[in-house]
Amino acid sequence: MDAERVRATGRWLVQHATDRCATTVGLALLTTVWDEDDIELIKTIGLLSKGFGPLAARALERRSWCGGSDALLWLAERVTGWGRVYVVESLCTIGSTAARPWMLRRACDGDYLNRYFAGKVATEAHLQEAITAANPDSELVDHTGLLLTIMADSGGTGITLEHYPPASAVLEAHCEHVGRLEPSVERFVIAAQLAEHLHHPAAERIAWPEGGRERVLSGYLSLLDRDDWCTVARAGLAAGDHRVTWLVEALAPSLGLRAFSVNDE
Repeated sequence: MDAERVRATGRWLVQHATDRCATTVGLALLTTVWDEDDIELIKTIGLLSKGFGPLAARALERRSWCGGSDALLWLAERVTGWGRVYVVESLCTIGSTAARPWMLRRACDGDYLNRYFAGKVATEAHLQEAITAANPDSELVDHTGLLLTIMADSGGTGITLEHYPPASAVLEAHCEHVGRLEPSVERFVIAAQLAEHLHHPAAERIAWPEGGRERVLSGYLSLLDRDDWCTVARAGLAAGDHRVTWLVEALAPSLGLRAFSVNDE
């Protein structure tokens, strides 16, 4: 079939169709060709990511050699939900060097669907290399913590910590680096979630060096016990922060968190 006729038909349908199905057919046609002049059109329709995200991501992935990877990154900044899943997975597939800083710091937005790609981001963006460096920036440290909590709860959807070979090294590095940062509610909650996971029997299946699990768990618990961290957590509770309210009910009893101990107030 004439590739130019396919492309022209696809572009016309994406631009002029008044029916979602016809637009989908047009976008599907554009996934079969490579013309870089289609990128702006694909980016635009890709913003309607719930319905057109998979094909838009595939079409841009196919054009990664001529600006498609930059377009995927542009789109990833602007879509959520399932659309973000499709776009981030395409970025993982093409292994864009330019996208790596963004993937290490902003790929996850806290949505439940992040579980589908968190482990892929950690693997393809070489998280271990980044977080075990001497002085990672705070945005990288915080996003690493978010990635780890998501992977800890990704059973049945994505790569779990138990199936991520560098998990022990990344957990240890995160614990070390986050302890050098100013305490915040988000950091307190993430440290508590990771400490809780390390209490769980599943954490035994992580490839730990001798004594590694106990050392990292102790590290997180020590952070949660620090006066400055306790002060921030209590302030969050007093302000009605829903994250802290959930933490007090769900995790504080099993972890014995001093921040919420009546005897310590």
